[in-house]
Amino acid sequence: MNPVEVAGLFLAAAAAGVINAVAGGGTLVTFPVLLAFGVPPVTANATSTVGLLVGTAGSMLGYRRHLEAVRPWLRKFLPVSLLGGLVGSGLVIAGDPDTFRRLVPFLILFATLLFTVQGAVRRLVGTGPVDGEGGIGRSVAGAVLFQFAVAVYGGYFGAGIGILMLATFGFLGLPGIHEMNALKTVLGAVINVVAAVSFVVAGLVDWPRALVMTLGAFAGYWAGAQTAQRIPAAAVRGLVTVTGFVLAAWTFWKEFRGS
Repeated sequence: MNPVEVAGLFLAAAAAGVINAVAGGGTLVTFPVLLAFGVPPVTANATSTVGLLVGTAGSMLGYRRHLEAVRPWLRKFLPVSLLGGLVGSGLVIAGDPDTFRRLVPFLILFATLLFTVQGAVRRLVGTGPVDGEGGIGRSVAGAVLFQFAVAVYGGYFGAGIGILMLATFGFLGLPGIHEMNALKTVLGAVINVVAAVSFVVAGLVDWPRALVMTLGAFAGYWAGAQTAQRIPAAAVRGLVTVTGFVLAAWTFWKEFRGS
């Protein structure tokens, strides 16, 4: 790595840390930057996952007082989250790298679309009515199955899984946004840790780049946690959304221009 790449990766990870602390969606910054520096897509995916993992502990710590309220839901969703994370990361490891490369533009576009509707989802789950135990009971089987699908996607790529989970929890009728965020944070951490461990064991991680990104992400998460209430979240979301669509267009053009 030359000094320009070190600085670029550090700043990208720091920006991702701030974005994750304020709005979520930092993978939309780190993954394309790794691609831009010539890292192969599968390695970039693994390295980005490991590099941003530093925020997991901090996020869980921030919601620790809400964990007791969602403990029954953790028992329902943790097993499928573990299994789905393993399946998704296994697909990356065992799959054809060329297939993953061709899927990259679609994954970035899908993640960006999810990020775009984040505000609407948060408003929906924050104000929706609570259906009561009967409504929850009727929806649990479908929600568990959907969580497995979310976990598979999370292990495979990951950007946007928090938005999908918030939508599910809102439709189930969980009582408050803080409890939903606590549940989402724990399950998302489980999925990301499972994927990261799988990528490490498979030898897919570019460790020098991952270390630089870990340091940047740590700085970004810290800065985001300190200033989250002062940064206009709408502006951050707008910037990430525009960036995501531009990157999706760029990767589509780069991948399919000769087709």
